[in-house]
Amino acid sequence: MSKKRKYKHHKNKNNKNNSSTFSFSIDDAEPLGNNNISDIIDVFYDPWNEVYTPPIKMSDLSSLTRANGIHRRCINFKVNQMAICFVKNGLLSFRDFRRAARELETYGNIYFEIIKNRLGQWVRLQHLPTLNMRKCKDNRFKMLGHNSDDIYFNEDEVLHTGHYDTGQDIYGMPDWIGCFQDVLLNSEATLFRRRYYLNGSHMGYILYTNDPNLDKATEKELIKKVSEGKGVGNFKSMFINIPNGTEKAVQIIPVGDISKKDEFEKVKNISADDIIVAHGIYPALAAMKPDNVGGFGDIEKTGAYYRANEGQSLVHPFMELNELMPNNMRFDFDFNR
Repeated sequence: MSKKRKYKHHKNKNNKNNSSTFSFSIDDAEPLGNNNISDIIDVFYDPWNEVYTPPIKMSDLSSLTRANGIHRRCINFKVNQMAICFVKNGLLSFRDFRRAARELETYGNIYFEIIKNRLGQWVRLQHLPTLNMRKCKDNRFKMLGHNSDDIYFNEDEVLHTGHYDTGQDIYGMPDWIGCFQDVLLNSEATLFRRRYYLNGSHMGYILYTNDPNLDKATEKELIKKVSEGKGVGNFKSMFINIPNGTEKAVQIIPVGDISKKDEFEKVKNISADDIIVAHGIYPALAAMKPDNVGGFGDIEKTGAYYRANEGQSLVHPFMELNELMPNNMRFDFDFNR
């Protein structure tokens, strides 16, 4: 959704000559949407589809993982850390575990279908895509399909766990949700910068002239050259010659010169810091560039410390399922192997 500004034109009552001079004011920007996290986190029962609605649209959470490189890198790192420590238990394949680990960090929820033999014994766990999974009443589950071709599961056919949310206990919530504004801000800052370089023509300055010797032909040529300063081949030089012109006949008054005065780098750095803090990852492990000459220190020690602390906590939602499984999920945190 694009950001719009409202421009209000006002007649200049103090202009005795009643010329075309005018002033305008810029109102506050239109809101991009309801981005208050406390307002959008809510779960209610949908009687039409017979499911509880997730607190945040699953498709929105999925889109956020592709909106920013730092955010996605943090998710990839945590998924890889869990996969490195995973030990096969005969029920869950490595492929299904990696998919579930990614969805745990993306959505805060994971689902497995329990596959049994004719004797009712567990054979394996099959990953179910979180994007389409919903919880129904009586602890039943539903997987949304195309053209209302939905699949229902009974309580004893699905394992569901995730990161606990204190606002509701039906669905889990990703731990990084507190930085979703920073993910959007970092992405939008890059997009704004890219549009600037592609376009090049923006309200960055006012070209002001006050020389009576500036004839109409030169004025039209100036307007033409300024209007051509956008798109491919922009940032061109321009020569002006005004015979008998005064010292300040032509002036450039900066308004928002993004090339020198914008806060692009500061916005990128601050939002990036907030993202990696929300993920609980050290800057070196998130592939961040150090600001000092000495760098981040010994990355091997940093990685070992992370795995011994944050890394072991990443798999806690999986280990919660051990109370319901005949074969426990196991993880190897031996750093010396």
